[in-house]
Amino acid sequence: MTPFFVLSLICGYFLLLLLISWLTGRNAGNEGFYLANRKAPWYLIAFGMIGASLSGVTFMSLPGWVRDTHFNYMMVVFGYLAGYTVIATILLPLYYRLNLTSIYSYLGQRFGEASYKTGSAFFILSRSIGASLRIFVVVNVMQLFIFSPWGVPFWLTTAIFITLILLYTFQGGVKTIIYTDTLQTTFMLLAVGITLYIIMHQLNLNVSSMMAKIKSLGYTDIIETDWSSRRHFIKQFFSGMFIAIVMTGLDQEMMQKNLSCKTLRDSQTNMFTFSIVLVLVNFLFLILGAMLLVFAQAKGIDVSHSSDDIFPTIAMQYLGPLSGIIFLIGLISAVFPSADGALTSLTTSFCVDILKLKQKSTRTEANKIHIRKIVHILFAILLFVLIILFRQLNDKAIIDKIFTLAGYTYGPLLGLYSFGLFTKLNVNDKYVPIVCILSPIFCYFLNQYSVVLFHGYQFGFELLIFNGLFTFTGLYLLKKK
Repeated sequence: MTPFFVLSLICGYFLLLLLISWLTGRNAGNEGFYLANRKAPWYLIAFGMIGASLSGVTFMSLPGWVRDTHFNYMMVVFGYLAGYTVIATILLPLYYRLNLTSIYSYLGQRFGEASYKTGSAFFILSRSIGASLRIFVVVNVMQLFIFSPWGVPFWLTTAIFITLILLYTFQGGVKTIIYTDTLQTTFMLLAVGITLYIIMHQLNLNVSSMMAKIKSLGYTDIIETDWSSRRHFIKQFFSGMFIAIVMTGLDQEMMQKNLSCKTLRDSQTNMFTFSIVLVLVNFLFLILGAMLLVFAQAKGIDVSHSSDDIFPTIAMQYLGPLSGIIFLIGLISAVFPSADGALTSLTTSFCVDILKLKQKSTRTEANKIHIRKIVHILFAILLFVLIILFRQLNDKAIIDKIFTLAGYTYGPLLGLYSFGLFTKLNVNDKYVPIVCILSPIFCYFLNQYSVVLFHGYQFGFELLIFNGLFTFTGLYLLKKK
């Protein structure tokens, strides 16, 4: 597996993506870019959303989590099912009834312009940081195993990847990524399945003996009963539920694909199908993680280092050349459905929410397309700059904190939508941004000192719920008489 061979493989992969882009995006205008003209097949969206939900970070990290948390993560996944049910039965009917392109338009109709811009700005901030970090993780791996031996600098590797994403999303947007996400999800799942098969073959195990081995080592434990633990099963379930609601139902990237379905019924069918398949896929990832640990134990491989390194280390160094190639293809396939969707949704949100392109009838369609393309390029440059910044920091603890802080922005969105949907109160719109900024700051400090303040209690994902609750309370205090 020489660097030249791997590079040729990657080039061939992207040529395939560019071909799909050319075929699907040739006649795409702004409506095609934003919502695929609302003609997208629901089954393609459902399958492609698997790849968009499981980023390159998840692809590398989730198998490694088994070492420290066994199968506890499945309680979060079960919570996803409840969250997706809320999205399908409450949020999607609302979005379709209002005929939205950007889901944050609802905030403008419900509260006012300040709330509208706040929701959109929080999404742009969070998605820009999140997408750039996910790409950074993958580019780092590529740099280490492929480009460094050739003396290619990190910034050039990053520029190549960002340019490739830009090229195949530039014209078609959602109309293109519905198909590219389907292709990349297929490759990602094949990578997991083939890697699992290679491990089973080398250890002379079949499916039943594999599951018995995993169970005997205690990896299949799902329930954590220690209430003070951040992985307590009730915390995990409700955290998963609200994570699904905010990171799918209140996220422009994920909802943009759902809103491209022909009808509400198709979109709901897509959501229910996607949620069931996602449970099975996450379980498959956890099984792979357990088998990587079983393999490491059998071969005497040290896995005491970072859990994120377990999958790439074993796949690239111990399972043979085929496994290394499969891992790289799977890693690329895992990161780009979230990266291309992020770039497209950032462009959509900025054009629709900030520039109000859909409302400016004095502009010609050609002029609107031209502006949208400029915005698309500028966001690609922004992602490039953020990735280089992460590289310069070169501190995993700091990067993790930045990523965590970006995730705090979903709490105010949860509070805004909950207040809008479940009350009939109006608010002083101009003060809404203040509430939405203070709430995550308060939650951050609450999380930092929770052990001292609450006698050893540690917040997990459930902090998101409190974040939304604080925003909800702040909005109530802003209510108009």
